[in-house]
Amino acid sequence: MSTCTTLSHELSEPLSATAATATTWLLLEQSGPWGAKALTGSHLDPGVGAALDRATAGTGVRVALIRRPGRHADADATARHEVLLAHTSPADPWVRRGHLASPADLLGLDFAALGAGDHGSFGTPHVGGPIALVCTNGRRDRCCALLGRPLAAEIAAVGHSEVWEVTHLGGHRFSPTVLVLPHGYAYGRLTAESAKEVLAATAAGRTVPAHSRGRSYWPRPAQAAEQAVRELTGEGAADALTLHQHPGGSPWTVDVRHTDGRRWRATVVESAAEPPRPESCGKAPGTPSRMDVVELSPLAP
Repeated sequence: MSTCTTLSHELSEPLSATAATATTWLLLEQSGPWGAKALTGSHLDPGVGAALDRATAGTGVRVALIRRPGRHADADATARHEVLLAHTSPADPWVRRGHLASPADLLGLDFAALGAGDHGSFGTPHVGGPIALVCTNGRRDRCCALLGRPLAAEIAAVGHSEVWEVTHLGGHRFSPTVLVLPHGYAYGRLTAESAKEVLAATAAGRTVPAHSRGRSYWPRPAQAAEQAVRELTGEGAADALTLHQHPGGSPWTVDVRHTDGRRWRATVVESAAEPPRPESCGKAPGTPSRMDVVELSPLAP
């Protein structure tokens, strides 16, 4: 039986503008097994998980659980939990990290401020290269485990980048899916070789549009506009483009500005992907939305 990933690939479903949206990521280390809804279905106190879900709603902060690649025993009840906070704005991306004895301590954070890019001096700045977060939660979709876990293990074994498994990045049908910090670009259908290419590019302050699902900081119409400008210009610098999405719905108008002063205006329309296909293994076929740039025009600097 075909998986959701094989069907998506066979249908040549575009990766562009499919990244989960979040201005800031809150990543909490939690070993052991994960359920389909990991915040309330893991060895994390379900009350704390549910409270984090409620507290971050509408703030731009997205919470996910992470663990190191490999065996997932969770026998040490006294273990401290590592926390990564990452704000992915091209104007001021940052990653900070800390350790907590109790995940409940996270409920004291100002999530609205975090979503806006104010870390409140949480933890210490991340020092080092890119951080790769590989979706591996097989309880949510089997493709994430079958394709994500081997990829996480392989790139971790190389040792050039910090690698974590993560509970959910959206877009199971694009597995293996990876979010790379500090810039917050999501990538899909990666192999070991293309993952190494992405991580090397990230270390150099660049992105790889050929494998990109979009920068999670931007809403999906803006992700589509950014991708279109990158394909037009060949621009690979991760923080070279900023976007302004005008209010309204499909069609959207998105303005794109380059740091060198060049500007473009994109018209983006939403449509249903045909023919129907399952968005996740075990689900009935559906028509996921897709974002397409139907017009891209230069603007005066």
